[in-house]
Amino acid sequence: MPTNLPPECQKIEERYRAAETTSEKIACLEELLAAIPKHKGTDRLRADLRRKLSKLRESAQQARKKGGRQESAFYIPKEGAGQAVLVGPPNVGKSALVAALTNAAPEVAEYPLTTWLPTPGMMPIENIQVQLIDTPSLHQGYVEPQLVHMIRRADLILLVVDVQAYPIEQLEETLAFLLEHRIAPPCLQERYISEQRFRFIPLLVVVNKTDDAHLDEDYEVLQELLAEEDWPMTPVSATTGRHFDLLKQAVFEQLEIIRVYSKPPGMEPNLDAPFVLKRGGTVEEFAGKVHQDFADNLKAARVWGSALFDGQMVKRDYVLHDGDVVELRI
Repeated sequence: MPTNLPPECQKIEERYRAAETTSEKIACLEELLAAIPKHKGTDRLRADLRRKLSKLRESAQQARKKGGRQESAFYIPKEGAGQAVLVGPPNVGKSALVAALTNAAPEVAEYPLTTWLPTPGMMPIENIQVQLIDTPSLHQGYVEPQLVHMIRRADLILLVVDVQAYPIEQLEETLAFLLEHRIAPPCLQERYISEQRFRFIPLLVVVNKTDDAHLDEDYEVLQELLAEEDWPMTPVSATTGRHFDLLKQAVFEQLEIIRVYSKPPGMEPNLDAPFVLKRGGTVEEFAGKVHQDFADNLKAARVWGSALFDGQMVKRDYVLHDGDVVELRI
């Protein structure tokens, strides 16, 4: 491990070397890849780690097919364009949201503490899908340590509060729990940058049970009361489906992803199956998503998109935008 990486990376590598199970090694590598700064000096390291991660995932899949040892219920492989974990106190509607937004069927009840294990489901956002995970309540005398590890691996935290039941207290309690376990949103990075092993994960406050226009007013008051904190926030109603479109758009923005479409020479692009890159992704990264051979042998590319005139030739380091169509030349 290069010595010029952040101290956090060294700590994660130590945990990786001490890991005893495949799922623990996979989780550490995913966390390490997220922590390593992205620049030309780390390209080779990141590529080596991705290859190692791919082999471990393949090994874990083969073990499951052969009836190997049961992995932890709190290890959920990432699927889709990103993994978002719903967290919060009891009875704020996490399970109801996952049930309404995805194909999952978590147990939903009007009384608290009905969720004891995480439940994943896939939420469609136009032509991509994002993985949502319902989690046990954080407001308990004991929280499963593996739940904390699962949250640390996520691409996005959806902190769910109930607009009708002291939402500021719910927000503060959940945030205090996260900070206690060295998890913080990027807006607090300057405050905790000197702390070791802090994991900074995008966070969106989801204000649930905003069931009608009257409760929209309560949401607006909550926004005003929290204006100084500048939390990314969106209203939603798991019961009525109100503002689902706003929630999906907010999730897309907080994941900081873009959709890019492949165009084979002489053919039309398939606009139903985009490749998903992190915002700031380049033509070279896109080529690697299509196939590693394209990335290795790429000479140039043509791009159709809002930032260029149609079909303009670009180099491999050209930064792509959401909705771009790319024709690779090798």
